[in-house]
Amino acid sequence: MNDLRNRLSSFVLAASIATASGIAAPALADTTLTIGTVNNADMVRMQALSSEYEKSHAGVHLNWVVLEENTLRQRLTTDIATHGGQFDVVTIGAYEAPLWGAQHWLQPLDNLPASYDVNDIFANVREQLTVDKHLYAVPFYAEASITYYRSDLFAQHGLTMPPSPTWDQMRDFAAKLHDPEHGMYGICLRGKAGWGENMALLGTIVNSYGGRWFDEQWRPQIDTPPWHQAVNFYVGLLSKYGPPGPSDNGFNENLALFAAGRCAMWVDASVGGGTVSDPKESRVAGKVGYARAPHQVTDRGSAWLWVWSLAIPASSKQTDAARDFILWATSREYLELVAARYGEAATPPGTRESTYASQAYLKAAPFAQVTYDSLRAVDPAHPTLLPVPYKGIQIVSIPEFQAVASLVGRLVAGALAGRGNVDDVLHTSQNAVNRTMKRAGYYDAPVVPKKEAQP
Repeated sequence: MNDLRNRLSSFVLAASIATASGIAAPALADTTLTIGTVNNADMVRMQALSSEYEKSHAGVHLNWVVLEENTLRQRLTTDIATHGGQFDVVTIGAYEAPLWGAQHWLQPLDNLPASYDVNDIFANVREQLTVDKHLYAVPFYAEASITYYRSDLFAQHGLTMPPSPTWDQMRDFAAKLHDPEHGMYGICLRGKAGWGENMALLGTIVNSYGGRWFDEQWRPQIDTPPWHQAVNFYVGLLSKYGPPGPSDNGFNENLALFAAGRCAMWVDASVGGGTVSDPKESRVAGKVGYARAPHQVTDRGSAWLWVWSLAIPASSKQTDAARDFILWATSREYLELVAARYGEAATPPGTRESTYASQAYLKAAPFAQVTYDSLRAVDPAHPTLLPVPYKGIQIVSIPEFQAVASLVGRLVAGALAGRGNVDDVLHTSQNAVNRTMKRAGYYDAPVVPKKEAQP
């Protein structure tokens, strides 16, 4: 455990330099909770609806810190690891929750009230947030990656999107639909550097080409044929058929482009369906089709599973109030509040079986079925064609991954922007990651990594 703690601390330092009503007992009065969250649409709605919570919890005040994804991760990682105590509630993902829970940097969420119905939450979603049978975060929404496409344009061009396309088919569709003179780009994909931005998508493309981050001895596999095939394909696809400056675009930027009618296709998080299907937010509502994420050599690991969840840092001095708030924000009652205020399709997706048992939701959310099918199909315990020693599809469940993938993401984004050759970038990445893994003691050391390093 000390080895893991030391590696986590080193990683944090490197990362900081590099870049309805309450469910539980009433929250404490005269309390200010500081909540760190990401600027995604669902979290922005949570902030807007939190006034309802404050109305029913006199004396509780919510202080929101809403940040862009990469910035949020840097702030939270540093604060959590140093026990800074700046936040009472944090928005974290399927990568951080098990690692931080194993270090006891988060409050365990045991003995949840029966009214919360924790068993209603998808089993594979709960699993991502659990360590040693202790739940360390509760899911706000969960997502798979799916394919969005303009069904009207496909009909006009006589094209048919398969339920589960290949990346080669996606390239052929993009070539036929790309029309930049009229403001239409064949495909939009994440290009912005970041382990949770471009590398989330690219990780699934690499998986679909039969690649993996590490072999069974933890040796990097970046400078291998599947990586070269996948990354060259990705860069070529966006360079030919993507929007200008794709290395500046992450989830939010591409969501805006697609909703504005500028992209014929988009592969990204299923949570975007609530926006693109809403006539108030999307010019293409009613003109969008949905399919599974593309595969190529294999479909294993070709779609990701990600969970944005709410957790309580161990350093918080207001854990009772924080617990009450996060149970409210992830409850069935909150989902019903969102549906009533913003429409059924805006319900935070991917967390509860009861959501997908609702005919009203299935009717209002045309992306619901493909999201449900994708979430049930993904298997983070078996993410790649060849065996690996880690869990995670677009992530690797080790402390070093954030720094490693951020480094590779910056280099790939540079190649996408025309700064460097893909093959050279991957060779450089291989050497850099190899040095990191050696320093961390994964090989060329007298002992193998401790089991605790793989929560």
